[in-house]
Amino acid sequence: MKFPLLPTLIVAAAVATMIGLGIWQIGRASEKTALIERYRAAEGQPPVAWPALPPADDSLLYRRATGFCIEVTGWRTLAGRNRGGESGWIHVAGCRTGGLEGPGMQADMGWSRDHRRPEGWRGGEVSGVIAPDRDHRIRLVAEAPAPGLQPSARPNPEDLPNNHLFYTFQWFFFAAAAATIYLLALRRRQRPVADGAPKP
Repeated sequence: MKFPLLPTLIVAAAVATMIGLGIWQIGRASEKTALIERYRAAEGQPPVAWPALPPADDSLLYRRATGFCIEVTGWRTLAGRNRGGESGWIHVAGCRTGGLEGPGMQADMGWSRDHRRPEGWRGGEVSGVIAPDRDHRIRLVAEAPAPGLQPSARPNPEDLPNNHLFYTFQWFFFAAAAATIYLLALRRRQRPVADGAPKP
């Protein structure tokens, strides 16, 4: 079987890239596993005070913490679950914790089936677990909910997606499929020449 130079080089480069991506995903899977183990360890560490500024890294995630909400400055409603696994809405209070300026604290004050913001909670001490927050980096998931709400699901490191091994197999499959398709295409293209050649 003859291999044309340029197409073969292009396919070989593509296959090598896919294999490289698969190997990279293996490394990412190990890193994610180590990260989840670190978060598990954080759950057993002593409680901390809510930080005045969110840390630049994720060192406080899944730590138990306590903060004080001087004043509720606003509410967010996000899709979420309660501790029983039911789907609904979690209610996050934006809190002033010190001066008029600054990031303050985002406090997940509980869950309900109703997306309307809760009434009656004006602030106070909040104890719970620090969880990731897409908009504010971190938030405090309250252990004791506000009146009229149920406790939100506790932050769980096991909920972090770790699909890297799946992606590894996916990239290896793509590499094998590309190589196989290319070889079959070459064989089909060169078959008429072979069949038309004079027999000895």
